[in-house]
Amino acid sequence: MYKMAFIDLDGTLLNKYGTIEQETKETLKEIMEKGTDIVIASGRPLDAIKQIAKEIGSKNYFIAGNGSIIYDLQKDEIIYKETIKKEKVLEIIKICNENNIYYNIYTKNEILSSELKYNVLYYYKENQKKEERNKTKINIVQDIYKYIEEKDEDILKITVCDENKLIFESILRKLKQVKGIEILEVSHMSKKIIKNGTEEVEISYYYTEIMLKDTDKWKAIQYLINKLSIKKEEIIAIGDNSNDKKMIENAGLGIVMKGSAKEVIEVADYETEYSNHENGVARTLKKII
Repeated sequence: MYKMAFIDLDGTLLNKYGTIEQETKETLKEIMEKGTDIVIASGRPLDAIKQIAKEIGSKNYFIAGNGSIIYDLQKDEIIYKETIKKEKVLEIIKICNENNIYYNIYTKNEILSSELKYNVLYYYKENQKKEERNKTKINIVQDIYKYIEEKDEDILKITVCDENKLIFESILRKLKQVKGIEILEVSHMSKKIIKNGTEEVEISYYYTEIMLKDTDKWKAIQYLINKLSIKKEEIIAIGDNSNDKKMIENAGLGIVMKGSAKEVIEVADYETEYSNHENGVARTLKKII
């Protein structure tokens, strides 16, 4: 029997509108009643995940910031933290500012951005369908460098985006010269759907995520299962993108969503028959558990 299932959010548990279907909620609750704990493992900030965990009935743990934080819901506290030092964040911001490229900063509780574009625009549109307490907190800051310099924030990750591949690859080369950080290798464009009235609009852009070196979802999972005396053979990991690769590759059962990134499909044990738009997580877990 599998004791834990670690599930990504965007592109996995959430549908294309950033919500969870009722069928999926009910299935996850049934699985937890049978003894398999559901643990969200996402790149989103802490407060955004906390509300989604409540929505699906997950009551023990979740992983935020691509493995930067493990949160204990019972104790209402962080039990594991690997965040980027302020000096390193400022160094990255300076490179982005000098090269006029868009970025946003994920702190423990919110996303800092200079404007609503790319991933932040998607979260903003997603927020319009949610109650206030369930919204992803977005803080539009005119001078992010000064804001970070003056505050003592826990920085989980930095996301860098651009729709021009040549510009994006140029900034990547510069960022890779920064020591002590992990840069996520993403070979494809991110494509998200937002609603503009009755019309569906696609947002497409290249992006990377920057974390502290040797920080990822699998490292956080290892910490948690060791703490709980659970073997890796007793866990499931489900995801769709490069930041899920290590957990899918190392879990007892690694599942990738239909239509996911090629490099993640290659390391998975199983690819779902249905996408995240078609309750793929629920339908797959029903078969397995």
